[in-house]
Amino acid sequence: MLANLSHLSTQSGSLGAEVHFPATSLFAILDFVADELPRWRDRPDRPREQSETALTSLLCAHLSSVARHSEGWDILQFRTEVPDEQQKGRKIDLAPTPCDVALCIEGRSYTDFDMLLPIECKRLPTPKDSDRDEWEYVIHRSGSTGGIQRFKEGNHGAVHRVGAMIGYLQADSAPVWSTRIGSWISELAKNGEAGWSADDLLQPDRNDDVNRLATFRSSHERKNNLPRVELRHIWITMS
Repeated sequence: MLANLSHLSTQSGSLGAEVHFPATSLFAILDFVADELPRWRDRPDRPREQSETALTSLLCAHLSSVARHSEGWDILQFRTEVPDEQQKGRKIDLAPTPCDVALCIEGRSYTDFDMLLPIECKRLPTPKDSDRDEWEYVIHRSGSTGGIQRFKEGNHGAVHRVGAMIGYLQADSAPVWSTRIGSWISELAKNGEAGWSADDLLQPDRNDDVNRLATFRSSHERKNNLPRVELRHIWITMS
C-alpha cells in the first residue's frame, strides 16, 4: 500500500504538496484495483448491468469511494471516458488520477487533470453486433478498436509505458479465455500480421479461484518508435 498521506492539507483552488513515488507505485495501484474487483462484483447494492460502459461507470464509483476512505489511497480518484492525451478523439475507459496532491513519478509530475495510467475495459465474450469482432480483446480485424491493438498502435496511452486491461468475464472461465486469447495472438503471429509476434502473448501472474479473479502480464512493441508498453490484464468472473 502507498504511504498514508491524509495529513496533506489542501487549499481552495490549489493542490497540496508534491509527493514522489517510484514507478512501481503504478503496479501498486493496479493491485488495489484487482483487490477491489471481487468486492465490487459482490456488492448486493450493485446494479446488475451488463454493458461495458455501465459496468465501468459502476466500478469507477466504487473505486473512488473506497480510495477516499482508505488510508494511503485517499490521494487517488478514478474517472471514466477520459480523452487520450495525444489521440484527442479517443477516450480511455478508466483512469486513476491524483486527488488533492500532485504526484511525481520518474520525474513526471501529475495533477488531478492527468491520468496516471490508462485502463481499457472489455467484456468477454465480445457482444455480438455488426461492428464488433469476436477477437476484440486483442484486435479488431477490420478496424482499430481492439484492446491490445489500441496500445500497440499508440491510439491509447502513447505517453505511458504502463497500462492495464480489465476483462469482465460473462461466460466461461479465465483458463478458457487465456487459451482462446493465446490462440488468437499465435494465429496473428503465424499469419505474419504486421507488428504481432509470440512476444505479445499473455503470461500468467495470479489465479485466485476463491474470488474468481485472474491476472496476467504482457509486454508489447509499439508503432512510431514508441517505447514498449507493459500491460496488466485483470479478469473478473462476473457470474
